[in-house]
This record gives sequence, structure tokens and C-alpha cells, in this order.
Amino acid sequence: MKHITFYLDFVSPYAWLAYERLPDALEGLSYSVSYKPVLLGALLQQHANPGPAGIAPKRDWTYRHVTWLGHAQGTPLQMPARHPFNPLPLLRQALACSDDGCINRFVAGALLRHVWQGGHDALDAERLRVLAEQLSEQVRPGQDMHSDGPKALLRANTEAAQAAGVFGVPAFEVDGKLFWGLDGLPMLRAYLAGDAWFDGPQWDAVAQVPSGLAPATKG
Repeated sequence: MKHITFYLDFVSPYAWLAYERLPDALEGLSYSVSYKPVLLGALLQQHANPGPAGIAPKRDWTYRHVTWLGHAQGTPLQMPARHPFNPLPLLRQALACSDDGCINRFVAGALLRHVWQGGHDALDAERLRVLAEQLSEQVRPGQDMHSDGPKALLRANTEAAQAAGVFGVPAFEVDGKLFWGLDGLPMLRAYLAGDAWFDGPQWDAVAQVPSGLAPATKG
């Protein structure tokens, strides 16, 4: 049985779509999953990537695209009242339900539905209170979103993701290989199913392709 580490941030609509799609995409295969919350903003900042929301035309396209993708795959998805937003309260709420930095599928789903169903404000105080109540049986003793434990776990998760080469979410790590994005799920399935392509040189060869861009100069 292969083990998948699913890196996610609840601010990402693609993480919600991938969460919903994963069971069907990997149907019939033997695998286990750990859901690992990370701070997407830190991953983007590491590579000076503004993210789709930082480029106005791309922001419009991204929101249009994910809404259509939800329709196409049968996943309810309504843009929250404000986006992007600061996901730290949600990430810390999730990790209040963790001892080791990973959360179970119930917790991941509750947080993702909180953001991506209904078109509400993800950071509304009353909604956050209801969410905390919904997760109360999952929360570790003495922890909440304001505790030091969840903050430390989030920092450790994000730093581990950066060290592993994760540059965005959703990302899936298996056997040291990273698969990125909703559209990476078919490739992930092929690897888990033993596709012989992965035994060849192609996976590593792409890193040896020279760049045709001149290095940036300081001036």
C-alpha cells in the first residue's frame, strides 16, 4: 500500500476540488492519505510567485474556471464572499485537531466545505464559532486556534513542504515524488497503478533541460 501526503490550504479552490475528486480518481487502488495543512502564501512567497489572485485577469479566469470545474465534476463550489483571505485562523483550527501536523479526512472536509459551499465569508466570527463547535470532538485537549501548538505545527508543516519542493497546493507526495494540482490526479493514479513510464528516465530528465532565459541582472 502506498501512502500519499496531501498538502492543502483551505484558501485554495483547487484543494477543495481535489479533495472531492480524490476517491473517484484513485478508485480500486490500495493507498492511504495524510492531509497536511500548509500556508500557501509562504510557498508562493518563496518563489516570488504572486499567485493567481495577484494578477487581475488571471484572478477573474481562476474564479471562473474553478466554478465551472465544480459544475463539471459535480462538486458544489461557490466563491466565498471575499477571496483571497487570510487562511491562518482556519489552518490553526484544523491543526488544533492534530498531534503530528496531519488531519483526518473529516476535519479537512469540514474546513473546505466551510469555505467553498454557500458563498459566505470564511472568516465571519459566528461561522468560525459554529465550525469550532462542529470540530469540538476532534480538537486535542487544551488546544484551539489560538494555542501555540497549532501555530508550531503549521510552521513545521510549511517548512517541511518547502524543503520537499512543494510550490503550491494541492500537492501530493508519494515515495518522494510530487504531483501538483487537480489535473495531476491522473498522473498520480498512473504512478500508484505501476505505470512503467515511471521506471524510465523521463521523470528526472526534465530537470536537465537547459533554460533559454538569461539570468536576471542587478542594476
